[in-house]
Amino acid sequence: MMKAKTRKPKAKSKGKETPKQIAKKLEGIGDGMVADIKKGKDPSFKTQLRGRSNVEFDEDRGILTLGDKETTRNFLNIGHARKFMQTTMVAAKTRDYLNQNKTASIREVYYELKHTVPNSKENTFDGQTESDAVIVDLEHSVNTIREKLNLHANPKGTLYGDITLKDKMHHNDKFNCAKLGRGGWSVMSRLEPEEIEIVSVNAKYVLVIETEAMYERLVEEQFAKKNHCILVSTGGQAARGTRRLINRLNSEKKLPVIVFTDGDPYGWYIYSVIKQGSMALAAHSQYLACPEAQYVGMTLHDVETYGLENVTERMKDGDIKRAKEMLEYPWFKNKLWQNQLKKAIREKIRIEQQALANKSLEFVATEYLPKKIKEKDFLP
Repeated sequence: MMKAKTRKPKAKSKGKETPKQIAKKLEGIGDGMVADIKKGKDPSFKTQLRGRSNVEFDEDRGILTLGDKETTRNFLNIGHARKFMQTTMVAAKTRDYLNQNKTASIREVYYELKHTVPNSKENTFDGQTESDAVIVDLEHSVNTIREKLNLHANPKGTLYGDITLKDKMHHNDKFNCAKLGRGGWSVMSRLEPEEIEIVSVNAKYVLVIETEAMYERLVEEQFAKKNHCILVSTGGQAARGTRRLINRLNSEKKLPVIVFTDGDPYGWYIYSVIKQGSMALAAHSQYLACPEAQYVGMTLHDVETYGLENVTERMKDGDIKRAKEMLEYPWFKNKLWQNQLKKAIREKIRIEQQALANKSLEFVATEYLPKKIKEKDFLP
């Protein structure tokens, strides 16, 4: 079981490091390997150990963090040699991207470096999962985030409301996300301040929505305008770019963040990742998590409150298993969440956001959300 700890925050890399400075860090890894070889020593690569055994919950900051355990990869260790080769290839390529002011998707990195080693039948990479893992190792090794290595994944997420952004990497284009049509702005993977500037925001809070269908319903009902808020759709589990955007809206613009998902363990875990961070990216929670976020729904208590008993769904075995696991997470140990999770396990039901349409299409926008938000009927 993961333990909660109170610990002194680690020194973080400077958020305003330039691409050239990060490239120098990558070069430093290579310089160290060359120096070892010249001394007749086995060259090595060191990074933080990833996995649940090295993830801790920082109670003071309310986020998941990566612990102090490290792992070392040696070239002359036959079990490490292949991954050592992959690490040096990706490090050299990302160094080139930074120096040339180029960006690439993690899929492009994989294809650019994939080939058969001369005079062998061995491929440099047999699948993208191998290059993806190396990229994460490099992030930890030079104490930065993937986006600052000029790498990105497929974007996912949508932003709508009275918020003006400036794309510094594309002619300094400035645009308001309430004037881009009903589709809003497609959230990019790279949301760092040196690329996307949040020029202004005219809103009281940010409403984060799990499903695109519910996001579209709220846009159609003019919820953002009538309730003076910003809408962010995650389209399921929030991608890194969307999590970074939510983090920036809260930390830079001091906007409260309210999360609205389906009432089931999957939806509650989406909220957990937005609030505390994820185990897989625990090293980057400072940039991706929003510990002050609050949860508005759906909850299983909504079923009785709003007479939704006839539109619930049965939970699957996987949902029940996840709910039992979540009971043990330190950040779900408070009484309200313990009651919610135990209720889910006991009753084996779930309730979707769209189930509110059973009352009327506009009910979610005119009754459910305004009432709960006004009364601050939240889970922590």
